[in-house]
Amino acid sequence: MSLKVGIVTTSVRENRVGLDVAKWVLNYANSRKDQDVTYEIVDLKNFDLPILGLTPTEKQGADLGNFMSTMASFDAYVFVVAEYNHAPTGAIKNALDFLNRELNNKAVGYVGYGGLGGIRAIEHLRQIHAELQMASVQKTVNFLLAYDFENFSVFKPSNVHEGNAKLLFDQLLAWGKALKTIR
Repeated sequence: MSLKVGIVTTSVRENRVGLDVAKWVLNYANSRKDQDVTYEIVDLKNFDLPILGLTPTEKQGADLGNFMSTMASFDAYVFVVAEYNHAPTGAIKNALDFLNRELNNKAVGYVGYGGLGGIRAIEHLRQIHAELQMASVQKTVNFLLAYDFENFSVFKPSNVHEGNAKLLFDQLLAWGKALKTIR
């Protein structure tokens, strides 16, 4: 059974490090050489999404449709979670509010980064994803600004995280395959 896994960025701000973290996740995932599994980065910044409740421009409407179909195309996800003010970014919350059936009965894992490794933002996302009928895996990878970023801004992760990444992906692929059978 083949699986397609989306690695989703959650920050759209200038000078963000989330894309660097997402590339680390992609490189790690590809290094596993899992049979019949493909991985792809979904960069939230590539979609000009409207604010939920406001009338979208023509371009925003097209980007929203593209975002929804892109997200629907995956069997499982790894969210690369930035933590702002002890929570996930407003950009990802807004984006998730446009989705529902596209995410139902799919597995999700988390790689967080921030002062405490994004753990508080991940806990918020677990609740949101539960409401979207997603199954979150137990293991997370957490990059701390003080230890995994040079000068708190240049991503230089320690190899110690690969053990948690292995467990996260083992769980994600098991759940992803199981949930695919009920969709």
